This record gives sequence, C-alpha cells and structure tokens, in this order.
Amino acid sequence: MNILITGGTGLVGSSLVKKLQEHQHIVRILTRSKSEEENEFYWNVAEKEIDDKAFENLDCIIHLAGANISERWTDDYKKELYSSRIDSANLLFDYCGKKAIHLKSFISSSGINYYGTFTSDQILTEESGIVHNDFLAKLCDQWENAADQFSKISDRVVCLRTAVVLSKKGGAFPMLKKTVDLNIASGVGSGKQWMNWIHIDDLVNIYVTAVENSAMNGKYNAVADEVPTNKEFMKKLAKAANKFFLPFNVPIYIMKSIFGEMSSIILEGTRADNKKIKSQGFDFKYAELDKAFKNLL
Repeated sequence: MNILITGGTGLVGSSLVKKLQEHQHIVRILTRSKSEEENEFYWNVAEKEIDDKAFENLDCIIHLAGANISERWTDDYKKELYSSRIDSANLLFDYCGKKAIHLKSFISSSGINYYGTFTSDQILTEESGIVHNDFLAKLCDQWENAADQFSKISDRVVCLRTAVVLSKKGGAFPMLKKTVDLNIASGVGSGKQWMNWIHIDDLVNIYVTAVENSAMNGKYNAVADEVPTNKEFMKKLAKAANKFFLPFNVPIYIMKSIFGEMSSIILEGTRADNKKIKSQGFDFKYAELDKAFKNLL
C-alpha cells in the first residue's frame, strides 16, 4: 500500500515508518526541509505548498503532524498548536481534492484530552463526548473535525485519541526517569489525578492495525489497560528503577508557576476505556505498567 505520512520524523512517526516498511508498505514522508531522499517530499503549511509527487497512486494518509503540546502555552503557541494540526489537515484535504484522489483510509492522531482536562473517577468511552470544554478539548475536537472531512474522499477515517506515549527515545518518559534517577520521584499536585499512558510499541502497532484492518473506522482511545493515579505511576517507576520515592507531592503552585496553563495536563486526569480498540482484535503487548517499565528501563 502507498502511504503518505506527516510527522514521519517525530517520536512516533519514525518508529511507525520502520514498522510499515517491515509490513511491505511503501511509505512517503512529508518534511518541512527539502531533502534528496527518495521517499521524502517537501511541504510548507504556511505557504500552502506540497510536492505533487507525494500524491501519486496514493492509498492512505497518516496524519501525525502537530507541535509539541508540552511547551508553555502562550497565545502565539496556541495558534501554532492549532495550525500544525488543523491547517495541515485542511491543506492535505485541498490537495487530494485538486488531484481527485480517493483514499482507502485517512488515519489521524488525536489526544485523550478530547474529553477535557479534569480529574474524575468517570471512565470515558469514545461515546462520552466532550465533558469539560477547555482548551485541549476544543483543540482535539477541531483536529478530529479536520480529519472527518476526509470521509468525503476516503473509505474510512480513523482517529486515535492518544495517551501519554512512553518511549526511551523521547517524550515524557526520559524526563520522568531523570527525576527517579536523582531519587526525587514523587507525586505531583494531589497525586490523585489519573494517568492514561501507552507504550510506543503498542501505539505503533495500533496505527499499523488501522492501516490493515478495513473494519476499523471512527474514534478509538489509544490507552493501555492499567490507568494508575499520578502517585501510583511515580511510585511504580521508582520501584522498577530501585530508587527512592518521596512521600510528599510537588505543590500545585510550583507546577503552575513553571508551566502556566499547560500544567493542567500534569495536574489533572481522568480514566479512558480501551475496550473499543480491543474489540477489533488488538492485543496490547504492554497492558500493565510493570511490564512497560521493565522494557523501558
């Protein structure tokens, strides 16, 4: 299958490209820097430009592009968070229209914060809808709306509402491990907020399943089985690394002073259900934290 991928050089994208190639798919990568590589094609969202060759005989688009959510949310950066996800999807849709392309599938990343960023014991399914209509909920809603327009030109549209991705190579885990290595592991804020997470290998395999399983359509929570509280997560990580766990939590005001509004994704969290993706026959390799930490450490 001929697959075009945005964000193909990022943490998830680089691993996904390799896995898709192992499955004998032909992968093309959109890149913001001009390249001599045979499978890399230039695009510029601000200038509304994409190399036409990227769309030849295209079967599937995987849209992973998006600015890092973990930067401080200034007004300008919020605009970048929107543009990098939504404007880029709109540009892809416009180009497909110009080329009269019909896709077998359009697969987009989304965020588990689609439901809102808050703390509750409620277990959220794909049918729960937006519960707390805050900045990230609005961002994810527009992100998914930009993906849904592809239903006009694609047999399927899949959105993966992704939790915190655990990987040795980047993202949140190396930073968390550093605190543990320094013997300063502790809960954050109340410590009672839930932490949805997924091992990068499982996330990559979900994307491959979405490409290859024609029955997959719609929204799916991409989260592991075990959803611990923040305090439980850090305590298990410290134990797995044979390090100390401090019995007191980092105060809320410190997190807010350092990270501003972005601190909400650390200080708040509810639980998401993964039964829908498992109903498609997907089997998590790292369903529980202990097994994931053993692999990552």
